[in-house]
Amino acid sequence: MFSYALSVMIFLPILGGLALFAAPVGRGAARAIGMAIALAVLAMGIEIFLGFSPVGGMQHVEHRPWNLSLGISYSLGVDGISLLVLMAGAVLFPLVYAVFTTRTKGFYANLLLVQGAMIGAICATDLVLFYLFWEIMLLPVFFMIGIHGGAGRLPATLKITIYTIAGSLLMLAALIYVGVAHQAQFGFWSFAIADLAALNLSGGFTVWAFFMFMVAFAIKIPLFPFHTWLPDAYTEAPTSTTFVLSAIMAKIGVYGVIRFVIPVFEIEFARWALLLALAGVAGMLYCGLAAIAQKDLKRMLAFSSASHMGIIALGVFCMNVQALTGSLFQIAAHATSTGVLFLFVGLMEERMESRQIDEFGGIAYQAPIFATFFAIAMLASVGLPGTSGFIGEFLIILGAIKFSIFIAVLAGTTLIVGVCYMLWMYQRVFFEKSNERTAQFKDLRLAEILTFLPVILLIVAMGIFPQAFIGKIEPAAQLQVAQLQKGGESGGIAASIDLAPSPHNHKN
Repeated sequence: MFSYALSVMIFLPILGGLALFAAPVGRGAARAIGMAIALAVLAMGIEIFLGFSPVGGMQHVEHRPWNLSLGISYSLGVDGISLLVLMAGAVLFPLVYAVFTTRTKGFYANLLLVQGAMIGAICATDLVLFYLFWEIMLLPVFFMIGIHGGAGRLPATLKITIYTIAGSLLMLAALIYVGVAHQAQFGFWSFAIADLAALNLSGGFTVWAFFMFMVAFAIKIPLFPFHTWLPDAYTEAPTSTTFVLSAIMAKIGVYGVIRFVIPVFEIEFARWALLLALAGVAGMLYCGLAAIAQKDLKRMLAFSSASHMGIIALGVFCMNVQALTGSLFQIAAHATSTGVLFLFVGLMEERMESRQIDEFGGIAYQAPIFATFFAIAMLASVGLPGTSGFIGEFLIILGAIKFSIFIAVLAGTTLIVGVCYMLWMYQRVFFEKSNERTAQFKDLRLAEILTFLPVILLIVAMGIFPQAFIGKIEPAAQLQVAQLQKGGESGGIAASIDLAPSPHNHKN
């Protein structure tokens, strides 16, 4: 892989999106250009994944000084922590162009901008650079919801904008604090995460900065009780935008905690881990129960997605290798399964002009291939053994047992709630009596089958051969937990931090 692969993956979509805004091309040409760029990014992502060495450190490093006086640099890299998040951003975006063919030129341009900015945030190893990409990726989403959303798009856009701006301002204040602290301790400015990890932070301002970062990322995850923007935004956004928010953008919130909060605030993180873990479980339970009451299929999936993000966050807060490895694995598993489910709901809405569960029924008899694909993604979402969702959830629960038996039992019980409402929904939508609306539903065309089949096979492959993925991310998880353990000991905190490797089958 050439040395500037990450920069190409970032700026090819961004420049392509800007060019689409200026170019006098139609909707079809814009979609074709977007698809070509997304496939090029996918090809580079696959090459990075296949050539990735499981050694724990950064690879494909790019570093250019940007502002020497303030220690800001254009620094990129990928390691086991960012690898599967990067792959999710590369693998899933082509699906949007393939499935939704009736969007405007501006929509496809915004989609390219958000993909480039997301990859930039994932690959940035300088905190200021991360913050810039973090802000850029929010702008296209604002326009995609505000212009192309449903009837309630304006209130939903306002709500998500207020939340994200508030979080971004808090992050900016905390970012400035850690930069000033680094200059005071070491005599020079730097925002590189490798340098910031050497900080020795303590005192009241440190606690405030820690919570400023955590609130910013909690809003994006979303973590209870900062989730209230999600149901309206996910429901009113175009399905392709909901797909982006759920499958990728929420994962960057979890990634931000792992990449930037844990190395810099390891003492505070260890001190508040129990409270954060309880927030993750509370979010699982609340959003799971809320999903049961939904009549809108898309809104039900929105709450379901938030519930599953709770268990991913829980794995991070448990502070051991098993749970962290499970969270990193589950990021990709959740992105593929829930992302595909949102796209399937989008297809159903386009063809039947409804999302109401009560108005569906008997789709399995009209479209058996569609029903089969939907079932595989749904069963992966609830963690069926043999699918990608089982591996991540198993490792997280195992790590949670080492952290707190009470939290582990509560989290495991809450997962059963998800199984109940998803199976109930599937039975009502696909197997109850057909009606006039569903009787006309057509099965997936050959092009649509070929579009979804690779992701469906990936869901199964991750469940049957997890070591191909875990082996690349576990060394980075071990390094991260070792650093957290060192910080917890130096802060005098008796935390349940375990460095033992994950008990997975190395022979697959």
